[in-house]
Amino acid sequence: MNAVLWVIAALLAAAFLFSGLFKLVLSHEKYIAAQDWAADAPRWAPPAIGTLEVLGAIGVTLPAVVDIATVLVPIAATGLAVVMIGAVAMHLRRKEIPALAPSGALLILAATVAWGRFGPYAF
Repeated sequence: MNAVLWVIAALLAAAFLFSGLFKLVLSHEKYIAAQDWAADAPRWAPPAIGTLEVLGAIGVTLPAVVDIATVLVPIAATGLAVVMIGAVAMHLRRKEIPALAPSGALLILAATVAWGRFGPYAF
C-alpha cells in the first residue's frame, strides 16, 4: 500500500503542478478564454487557486522525499481535497457535468493519500 500511495502522490503532484502553473502563467484574459468558469470568478481567484495547487503538489511529495516534516504530506493532500471539493461544487453549480469526472477523480485520489498518510500508512 505504501507504494500505491507514493504513485498516487506522484500523479497528484504532476496534475496539480501542471494545473497550478497553468493558472499562474497565463494572463487573466487568456485563462478566461481557456476556462469559462474564470469569467464568473473574481480576478484574484485563478492565481490564488493556482498557488494552492502548486504548494499542494510540492507538499504531497517533497517532505516525504527528503524525509523532513513528513506530516505535511497528509496535510497537503487534505488541502488538495478541499480545493477539489470547491471545484466539484463549482462544476455542479454551473451544470458542467463532463468536468465532474476529472475533479471527482482528483478529489478521491487526494482523499486517499490523506487517509493513508494520516492513518495506517504514515511515514
